[in-house]
Amino acid sequence: MDTVIVIMQKNMQSGFLEKELSSLKIEKNEDLIVNLFAVLEGTMKLHIRLSTDRDVEDWEYNAVFDYYDTDVLKNNVQSIAENTQGYNPEWDIVIEYSDNEAELEAKIVEILDIHRQELDSVYDIIKDKKGEYTDEK
Repeated sequence: MDTVIVIMQKNMQSGFLEKELSSLKIEKNEDLIVNLFAVLEGTMKLHIRLSTDRDVEDWEYNAVFDYYDTDVLKNNVQSIAENTQGYNPEWDIVIEYSDNEAELEAKIVEILDIHRQELDSVYDIIKDKKGEYTDEK
């Protein structure tokens, strides 16, 4: 089942979402998106916050950040930054907004696929590292 995501333009001074710019159909990995919105910053930029596909355990929180390689997305985004304010690890991503919905949809799908692959890799790496992040031996 497709998920329809509506992209709204956000006024950075008021914080309010002001108008709908487009809507996209995302077929998979949509659960990794926490939120997204567009901001006019000279040109229109799309801000996407990604997270994990599940609630992580307390010890996994830092482990995920430690082993997640943000460089895997560097060719697909303008910027990526860790966001430690969420309950689960999150990454704030900025890309150039496009009025071409098919192009924008393809770009977001590619970012989600790369993010999913990196998360799966991280989960595999950290599965035996609980002792390094807790007092348990």
